[in-house]
Amino acid sequence: MRIIYNMENKITVMEKPHKAEQVEKILNPTVKKWFFSRFKKFSLPQLYGVMEIHKRKNILVSAPTGATKTLTGFLSILNELVDSAEKGVLEDKIYCVYISPLKALNNDISKNLKEPLAEIEKISGKELGIRVAVRTGDTTQTEKSKMLKKPPHILITTPESLSIVLSSPKFRDHLKKVDWCIIDEIHALAENKRGTHLSLSLERLDYLSGHMCRIGLSATVAPLDEVAGFLVGPKRDCEIVDVQFIKQLDLQVMSPVDNLIDADHGILHYKMYELIDKLIQEHKTTLIFTNTRAATERVVDHLKNKFPKKYSDNIGAHHGSLGKRLRLQIENKLRNGELKAVVCSTSLELGIDIGYVDLVICLGSPKSVARFLQRSGRAGHQLHEKVKGRIIVMDRDDLVECAVLLKSAVEKKIDKLHIPTGALDVLAQQIAGMAIEQVWEEKELYKIIKQSYCYKNLTKKDFNEILDYLSGKFVDLEDRHVYARIWRKEGKIGKRGRLARVIYMMNSGTIPDESFITVKIGDQTIGKLDEAFLEKMKPGDVFVLGGDTYMFRFSRGMVAQVQASSNRPPTVPRWVSEMLPLSFDLALEIGKSRRFIFEKFNSKKKKEAILGWLNKYLYVDAKAAKAIYSYFREQHDYAKQIPNDKMILIEHFNDDKEKKIIFHSLFGRRVNDCLSRAVAYVISRNEHKDVEIGISDNGFYLSGDKKVNAMKAFKLLKSDKLDLLMQLAIDKSEVFKRRFRHCAGRALMILRNYMGKKKNVGRQQVSSMILMNALKRISNDFSILKETRREVLSDLMDIENTKKVLKGIENGSIRVVEIDTRIPTPFAFNLAIQGYADIMKIEDKHEFLKRMHQNVMAKIGLNKNADKELLEQYKKEPKDYDEIFDEMEEKEH
Repeated sequence: MRIIYNMENKITVMEKPHKAEQVEKILNPTVKKWFFSRFKKFSLPQLYGVMEIHKRKNILVSAPTGATKTLTGFLSILNELVDSAEKGVLEDKIYCVYISPLKALNNDISKNLKEPLAEIEKISGKELGIRVAVRTGDTTQTEKSKMLKKPPHILITTPESLSIVLSSPKFRDHLKKVDWCIIDEIHALAENKRGTHLSLSLERLDYLSGHMCRIGLSATVAPLDEVAGFLVGPKRDCEIVDVQFIKQLDLQVMSPVDNLIDADHGILHYKMYELIDKLIQEHKTTLIFTNTRAATERVVDHLKNKFPKKYSDNIGAHHGSLGKRLRLQIENKLRNGELKAVVCSTSLELGIDIGYVDLVICLGSPKSVARFLQRSGRAGHQLHEKVKGRIIVMDRDDLVECAVLLKSAVEKKIDKLHIPTGALDVLAQQIAGMAIEQVWEEKELYKIIKQSYCYKNLTKKDFNEILDYLSGKFVDLEDRHVYARIWRKEGKIGKRGRLARVIYMMNSGTIPDESFITVKIGDQTIGKLDEAFLEKMKPGDVFVLGGDTYMFRFSRGMVAQVQASSNRPPTVPRWVSEMLPLSFDLALEIGKSRRFIFEKFNSKKKKEAILGWLNKYLYVDAKAAKAIYSYFREQHDYAKQIPNDKMILIEHFNDDKEKKIIFHSLFGRRVNDCLSRAVAYVISRNEHKDVEIGISDNGFYLSGDKKVNAMKAFKLLKSDKLDLLMQLAIDKSEVFKRRFRHCAGRALMILRNYMGKKKNVGRQQVSSMILMNALKRISNDFSILKETRREVLSDLMDIENTKKVLKGIENGSIRVVEIDTRIPTPFAFNLAIQGYADIMKIEDKHEFLKRMHQNVMAKIGLNKNADKELLEQYKKEPKDYDEIFDEMEEKEH
């Protein structure tokens, strides 16, 4: 299926791909001979895309991993280069710029282009001289000099390096006649500020080259028309090749035990590793995805220890915290077929060539349909192979979530990508870069910027505010070492200062410097914390470090001051900064499934009928259907309510020891972050009380008693006033302080590198705090302050979908119901225990959940299953878990 996207947003569906004979006809004889010596026939993406690229039409190819996207993008280009080389008309210029988000992917592409070109030369019988070169931050000065003398015909680069070469006076001459630009893994760029930065670099490249054909290559993504818009901007046509589901899917949700809530933790843990081992042994190479880096290391360690005869040098870990050498070592071993299994976090999601993988296992929910399809697509990397993915779940919430996720994947319901728009910090940086190139008329500059999808709605006011800042209008900022980057006169702008180019090149890009926070009590150092973890905290929050609990007081630069807090449970779990958020679209699908089940219970349907419906509706087996039925039946019988997409349940939990107000708002972590801060802010202003917050994908809690009027505070939230309220709620928060530093760095207000010296993150943070106060004295609506608020509320949180939830409450389509409980409802178990999770051993946590479950069962008069013989023995004589494993293995053998 092909779709045309243009400035009127009209979409035309084109039904048929080109015929193979038509594609064959455009191929040079040498290229044709090479192609059919390697492949039997054209793939579906090639039948759709090759002719269109040959005609210089903009195109977005969306296909699963291993569906020949890259060759589809390059075949027409290689064809024309070979044709020109054989005719002796190949020029010394860059014909094609290939951009990808990963340096490792660039090296893969270079290798995968040079090999076919060598084979084509062999068939041709003469030296063609087609040059391919990689330009990234790792490229040596010698290699850069070679490229200047003899430019590559295909330049492989990253978004950051592209913006630098566009401002390099000698190299940019080679970019004046670029014919094609390929953006690989475009879905991974579009969703963050690297993509925003790239969208302006593409406009700069287009302006320089006159007109170029844009080719976007993407894995499974939605909505396709918006990704196409991101690729080409609002005023150009683009064809979309949508072959996202051309491969057969073999996907399954698996549970290690029949009963996830009553099983002893030791057995659950053992059975999970037994299941992982069984799956690995049944396949040649398995890729295992976890959701955190710590879990990645833990899984490798456990597999090696539990099965020492099976796993030693044939298993490895791969994640972003590992050094480059170790990562490359694992990637090469995978390619060479030396590894039986690799465990990773998110580092192998993108299309690096890792050789043959025939199974992907996800431990826990991937939190998004698109992410699950991208991960599972790493198995069966070849075009005609089946995509084989398994999700192993460890609790009942995960079981429900993954069952709905699987249903959405099978039914092709892909969650929508969030594309940041109007980022003023990136705009400031790119204008500084453009001023280095030439003197610009302001009108022309504004017109070029507006051609980017990310800036199509840029107002003249915001544009002028950025020019005012860059041209040094605010002289008071010079006291804070913020100097003019451009001159501005009579409707024109240009570069200012001899160091303008050096400053831009040393500080361009959008990825902020990250570091660790030193935790102190006075002058005594306690330990270190991840900076992203501190973002989530506010004064009064309690966390665990080194097994002890501390209360956060305040931060200065990269130091957090705390005090010991032995009498309060943690309010912020340690893993919160690493957790992937549940997508809003998938959250709504889970909420819808909950509502359907609630309606069936209320209509007094028999158990067998509901089990049969669950079996068909969620594509789960009888065991999973029974587990889901039991979970929902317990919630329904105990609370008489099942929170869903049309009903938010506010649960006042009070067991004399602890009081929590639990909001069952299943809208994903980003929406719940926004909602919880808004409710807490209203309570703190109206009732003059500080409240603790805990959030998850399924809801959030406030710690407080019945005197805290949560319902009143919730009802006071209005969708049309949410922007203002949230600005007030975040303005003094840690997350605002940290994100301001990032934005100020991108806008070249704080220089990370200057005069050959690197400014450490601590000094950057201190500078940013002083600078933030200076900007607030000029205007609380200063462009970079405004951008920081936009980033926090729209990119980190999800204020737009939060408004949709509030509108639903206002128009009555979403009900809000209150209940009181002395034992948390089954759906509240994980939120109720969240604060304690860091100070309890995992087995104690599991026992605690079991006990709460037994109390609920007793309350609703259902009998729990009898404990197994081994567990009874373990309760009488507590043993080390390794002993239990040994006993169980002996029993099985």
